[in-house]
Amino acid sequence: METILIKALQLILSLSILVIIHEFGHFLFARFFKIRVEKFYLFFNPWFSLFKYKPKNGDTEYGIGWLPLGGYVKISGMIDESMDKAQMALPPQPWEFRSKPAWQRLFVMIGGVLFNFALAIIVFSMMLFLWGDEYLPLKNVKDGMVFSETVKRNGGFRDKDILISADGKELVMGRGVLDMNTFMRFIDAKTVTIKRDGKQMELALPESFADSVIASKKVAYDYWISPVIDSVTENSEAKRIGMIRGDSITALDSVSVTSLLGVQRYIAGISDRLENDETRALAVTFYRNGEMQTLTAAIDTFGVLGFISPTKTSDIFSKENMRTDHYGFFESFPAGIQNGIATLKGYVAQIRFVFSKEGVKNLSGFAGIGNMFPARWDWYAFWSMTAFLSIVLAFMNILPVPALDGGHIMFLLYEVVTRRQPNEKFMEYAQMGGMIFLLLVLLVANGNDIMRIFF
Repeated sequence: METILIKALQLILSLSILVIIHEFGHFLFARFFKIRVEKFYLFFNPWFSLFKYKPKNGDTEYGIGWLPLGGYVKISGMIDESMDKAQMALPPQPWEFRSKPAWQRLFVMIGGVLFNFALAIIVFSMMLFLWGDEYLPLKNVKDGMVFSETVKRNGGFRDKDILISADGKELVMGRGVLDMNTFMRFIDAKTVTIKRDGKQMELALPESFADSVIASKKVAYDYWISPVIDSVTENSEAKRIGMIRGDSITALDSVSVTSLLGVQRYIAGISDRLENDETRALAVTFYRNGEMQTLTAAIDTFGVLGFISPTKTSDIFSKENMRTDHYGFFESFPAGIQNGIATLKGYVAQIRFVFSKEGVKNLSGFAGIGNMFPARWDWYAFWSMTAFLSIVLAFMNILPVPALDGGHIMFLLYEVVTRRQPNEKFMEYAQMGGMIFLLLVLLVANGNDIMRIFF
């Protein structure tokens, strides 16, 4: 319960920062062009507000709504989510959005996206200044990686291959969500350079490689850890059936396994299909003192044998393997911009998979996003996720969908080109259609979360 609460608090705080910054971008440009802003709200407030305040002689009401699905600024004379038809039926006023030149309205609409991207750059820059950029060059992982069956079958990789570079660019693992950039570089590459059995070689990847990896829903690669037992935990299934230090697992139910991850994946596949107190027999084949033996374990819904491998994660992330680049205050900003652009490129490259059957199934709602935060409060991870989500919010809002900023920008560009404003009735219907579409996406994404939790 504590873990869920910590993740939820991080999610709420992160989204609150992003929403306020986004809406402030619209607010600032609107006020700069002397457009009246009637409301500035964190979260939505249908029927009532948790808090509201309007300064004397001020035009804007500031408040906090009770529905945490975003936020909004209500700009006078604009067709938005408020659907204020009564105001739009009155004659245009000088302080209204619709009375301003198209170029000014365009700046108002892109303000939120600009501020979100600027926030991400500032956060990345300050993280680099305060913590530096710590990463692990994958060529330093001496035991190599373990790969999913899809990656091995379609890309020609083998377990224990050492990853060096993709299309000539070094492959590294950083901290936080920025590892997505390495993953996208790996699956989108034309050639990947590896070291196998002490020899460096290149693997040419097929064009369908990225699609097949995403569709498999499996982790593409992870660090190879030996399936040899260093010790067994007390009261564990491994202890009960008599496994001891030095046993080297080679197969489960006659299915060959070559790594600790392979053992974990196979057992997890069994436990996921079990219900309540149900158990299932598992044949564990291993070498002991040069002889092959098989013991039968009982796997339950927890899916744990209960042993520790002699290969430790700390060995992989040792000081000798890790690299840290340090940045001065002014040096951090160009590097922060590079991080922002790289993250945006990685996300844009990945978004193409959303428009597929498998992509829709992988959509995540608030629970899925919340799970991306760590179980313990970690400021580095928090700001890393906040910067990433800020870029996601900027990109999603710029999409040409009515009800999003990108939809308004699309209509404004039409006006600039044709020198004619779209029909207000058409704008109302487009806004309503966009809102319905976004609501459906929200329902599907959060429905996926519910399915993953309960089924």
